[in-house]
Amino acid sequence: MKRVRRIIRNIIAFFFISTILSVLLYRFVPVYITPLMLIRYAQGIMAGEKPRLYHRWVSLEDMSRWLPQAVVASEDNLFLEHSGFDFQQIKKAIEENKTRKRARGASTISQQTAKNVFLWPGHSFIRKGLEAYFTFLIEQLWGKKRIMEVYLNSIEMGKNIYGAEAVAKYHFGTTARKLTRSQCALIAASLPNPLHFNSSAPSLYMQKRKRKILWLMDQIGPVKFLSLIHI
Repeated sequence: MKRVRRIIRNIIAFFFISTILSVLLYRFVPVYITPLMLIRYAQGIMAGEKPRLYHRWVSLEDMSRWLPQAVVASEDNLFLEHSGFDFQQIKKAIEENKTRKRARGASTISQQTAKNVFLWPGHSFIRKGLEAYFTFLIEQLWGKKRIMEVYLNSIEMGKNIYGAEAVAKYHFGTTARKLTRSQCALIAASLPNPLHFNSSAPSLYMQKRKRKILWLMDQIGPVKFLSLIHI
């Protein structure tokens, strides 16, 4: 029995030490690959497609100043204020989902970043619990600027396309630094489902969504850490 308890303690200690060290590592090291990238790559092979993966890490300073503002306006307008979780939106989503056919999400940018970098897609209680754990860690160990930098480099932005630099190149023929305000709003408009909504060929719905995001960008004003970004 003592041996079993010792093994369990060692497993728990290993989990916490390894996860904390991983989060600390990614505070300084670029995230070149994520679980979702590998999953999509494998899905392409299984579907008989030529496997492709478009991704290039760039610093936040090498992105358009409009892009962080667009995703904050679209995805998480309290990003700079909350500690990783928007409890008001979570409560609202729970109430709305009682009558909705399709569940409405309430994940913050911090939660999405934790999921993208450290976990796999899914809705199980275990996966959600781990997401909350990693969200807490990155909020404590990274800070908002690093969370945004990793988010904009790792998030899926189209078929086989991950991050700002890749979507800028393959959807707009430019670089992340040179993305316009309108293009950034289109990218943000695609994020709820980038495999369905194509920022390079926006539907009427996406154009309408883009206009709303542009309006929201005016309402929230500049994101504070943008003062550290070259314009």
